[in-house]
Amino acid sequence: MSNTFGRMFRFTTWGESHGHSLGVVIDGCPAGMKLDQKDIQKDLDRRRPGQSRVTTQRKEADRAEILSGVFEGYTTGSPISIVVKNKDADSSKYEPLRDTFRPGHADFTYYKKWGRRDHRGGGRSSARETLCRVAAGSIAKKILNTIGVSVFGFVDQIENIVFDEKSFNKEEIERNNVRCPDKKTAKLMEDAILKARKDGDSVGGGITILAENVPSGLGEPLYGRLDSDLASALMSINAVKGVEIGAGFDSIAMRGSENNDPLTVSRKKTIFKSNNSGGILGGISTGDPIKVRFAVKPTSSILMEQDTVTTDGKKKKIKVEGRHDPCVATRAVPIGEAMVAIVLVDHWLMSQKDRID
Repeated sequence: MSNTFGRMFRFTTWGESHGHSLGVVIDGCPAGMKLDQKDIQKDLDRRRPGQSRVTTQRKEADRAEILSGVFEGYTTGSPISIVVKNKDADSSKYEPLRDTFRPGHADFTYYKKWGRRDHRGGGRSSARETLCRVAAGSIAKKILNTIGVSVFGFVDQIENIVFDEKSFNKEEIERNNVRCPDKKTAKLMEDAILKARKDGDSVGGGITILAENVPSGLGEPLYGRLDSDLASALMSINAVKGVEIGAGFDSIAMRGSENNDPLTVSRKKTIFKSNNSGGILGGISTGDPIKVRFAVKPTSSILMEQDTVTTDGKKKKIKVEGRHDPCVATRAVPIGEAMVAIVLVDHWLMSQKDRID
C-alpha cells in the first residue's frame, strides 16, 4: 500500500478517519526556513469540517502539533513530523455497515484487496487523510514563497453552475477564502448544495488551481513530466475523477491555429501571447502561470436508499447515515493547492542539479 508521495520533497501519511490520530512525516525540506504551527494551521483551518452549512457537521479543531524537524523556530533539515488528533469521531453510525459495502466507496475494493477493512468512516480510504497532505502542502507553499511562487485555487463549478472566469480577480478570491470569487455565483452554488442535502443526495464540483511566477524549465521529458506528476498528484485525492491542464478538454474543439500559444518578444524577453498550454509544454514549465483543473464526483455517502450487497453476497437496501459533506468541492480547494505545491517544490529541488551556469 503506497503511503508516500514525492522524490526530493516527499511525505508519508498515516492514520484513519476514526482512529486516535492522523499524521504526516515530511522529508526533504531544506534547513533554515522559519516555520511554526501557525504556518500549517492556516491551511488546515480552511480544510477542516463543520465550518458552514454546506460541509459535514463533524466538529474537529484539527490542531497540528509539530513533533520533530523544527528547532528554535527554524527547520533543521531532518524529517518534520506532524500529528493531528481525532476529537469528534462517532463510529456508532457505521456499526450497521460492518459487513455492508457502501455504493461509490472503496469498501468493496479494499475488501477484495486485503480481505478486511476498517468500516468506521472508511478507515484509511476516508478523505480525512487529506489533512495530512494539506499540512505537507503548507510547508511546500512556504518553500515556494521563498522563490516568489504563489499557489491558490477556487471552486469554479457546482453541478451546472459555472463561474465565469472573465470576471476573475485574485484578490477577491483570497478575501472569500478561495471558495468562489463571484459572490452571486457562490450563492447559487450554495443553494444547489443545500438542495441536494435536503433531498438526501449530493453534488459534484470543479476546482481550478493556479500557480504564478513558476520558473521555466521545471519538469523532466517523457516519464518525469511536470504535467503527468500534477495529474497523478490530483488524481490521488479522494473523489477526484478528472484532471485537465490549460485548455484541457476544450482543446478537442479547437484547431491547432487556435490552441497553439504564439511566441513573441517583449522587452528582450521571449513570451507567449496566450496560455492554452497551462504553463507546461513537453512536460516542462514555460514560465507562464500553471493552470490545472480537477473534477470531484458527488459525495458517495447519501441518505437516499440504494442497492448493495453484504460481504457474504446477500442483496440489501442501504441508507448511509452520519455526518457527511453534501459536496466535497468546497473543502477540496486547499487539498488541491497542497498537492500542486508539493509537485512544484519537488521539481524545483530536482532542477537545482540540472545545470551549472
